[in-house]
Amino acid sequence: MESMNEDANTVKEPSKLVTYLVVAAKIIVYILLMLGFTGMLAAVCIKPISFFKISGILEEVVMQSTFLAGSFLAAWTLLKNWDHLPVADLGLSLKGRAKDIFWGTFVALAIYAVGFGILYAIGEVEIAAVHFSAYELLLSWILMLLVALTEEIAFRGFVLGHLLAAGVNRFVALFLSSALFSLMHIFNPNFSLIAFLNILLAGILIGSTYIYTRNLWFAIALHLFWNWLQGPILGFEVSGGRLGGTLLSLELPEENIINGGTFGFEGSILCTALMIIAIVITLRSASKRSVCDPCPHSIPEPGHAGE
Repeated sequence: MESMNEDANTVKEPSKLVTYLVVAAKIIVYILLMLGFTGMLAAVCIKPISFFKISGILEEVVMQSTFLAGSFLAAWTLLKNWDHLPVADLGLSLKGRAKDIFWGTFVALAIYAVGFGILYAIGEVEIAAVHFSAYELLLSWILMLLVALTEEIAFRGFVLGHLLAAGVNRFVALFLSSALFSLMHIFNPNFSLIAFLNILLAGILIGSTYIYTRNLWFAIALHLFWNWLQGPILGFEVSGGRLGGTLLSLELPEENIINGGTFGFEGSILCTALMIIAIVITLRSASKRSVCDPCPHSIPEPGHAGE
């Protein structure tokens, strides 16, 4: 009888391979749902944009709002109907997260202060002009906030969260979600091997605290100010794309892997070095905090997550 009970218990628990395949399928379904929701919402927005003659960065804000809505709706749909979990499981709770927002902002500021300072000092970038427009800076900040929310809900909140819940080792899960994050930029203009590596590292840096806290606000703040400082403030391309109305207009004496060329600072080996340093520091700091504060109930307790 004991042997039969043991066999029954063994059958009840799916193998790790099955669990991983289910999670992979869930991530694929999530991406398809996100694209579907976004496409439908974008189609709805086309006529109002044309009617009200919305253009430029304001048009980008409107369209990015559809991406955010698509990302959130896809996550909500699967969490509710597949996982039977609340949307709070994504890690969007703001309670007690002021320090996370501060440190995420600080890390972005520190990297760009050092990175831009070095490039300017060695003559790899030159400031051609300064254009101040409070309106455009505000709109660009809103745009980058929408981008950060969209991508953090998708890649950290949903993808990384589900990999962790499936029992994948936290560092493997962080790497896999970051690799997917980087691959999603592969069709960006002027994408290169260094750009792939740096966006991969950016994903690791951005998600470095999530694997311990299961909360997105450090990641959102870092992602927001990373993009906003890089493009609208300093005048670099952002992941190969250029925004109009930047505070600084830059000139590059030549395009190379030191200044990042036409891909922006994310195409620079200086960016690579600074992110590696930042990753080491943030991982060490985050590991000293409680493993989950608070921990969404879909995430296994310590010792049950492939550690």
